[in-house]
Amino acid sequence: MGIGPITGQFSMRFNGMQNSDPSQANPQTPANDDPIIVPDRATQDAKPAEPTPEERIAAAEHKAAENYDQWLRTRAEMENVRRRAQEDIAKAHKFAIESLVTGMLPVRDSLEATLAVEGGTLEALRNGVELTLKQLIGLFEKSGVREINPPGEKFDPHKHQAISMLPSEQETNTVISVLQKGYMLNERVIRPAFVTVAKAKDT
Repeated sequence: MGIGPITGQFSMRFNGMQNSDPSQANPQTPANDDPIIVPDRATQDAKPAEPTPEERIAAAEHKAAENYDQWLRTRAEMENVRRRAQEDIAKAHKFAIESLVTGMLPVRDSLEATLAVEGGTLEALRNGVELTLKQLIGLFEKSGVREINPPGEKFDPHKHQAISMLPSEQETNTVISVLQKGYMLNERVIRPAFVTVAKAKDT
């Protein structure tokens, strides 16, 4: 009698385990009833549609119009640059000696003031001319003008022009005297010095 109730309880537990829902027995494994979608092979291999000839022509015409507009703008800009450059060159030629003329004005003023003196002595006139010459020399130096005055120097055909050659005790081709000074503007000879050059004496 003692074994009967225990056997009945064990049978009820065993039957309950067999009839239990597997999804409830393992709550960590949820049931998934969603369908699996497989991509269509044709959809994967599909390519973008090629443009039609009309679309290609329209795109080419649009690009050509853009390029032509850019060309017109560039041409107009280059024309403006060329015109401004020509104007600058014309102004440079027209006013190239402006600074020199501005420096010459005091020299003219001094000459006019010297000549305006009535009853002046020769000494006063000389002093006025010397003052004017100093102003002129200062203007030349400021403008890059240097004189060529080569007595005793070797004759240089690039800076001197020989007027004559005279027998002399000095070394041959030495400048004996300067008949007219020469001048250089920076490194360019604008007038050579007219000189007399020594040559060997006849024996």
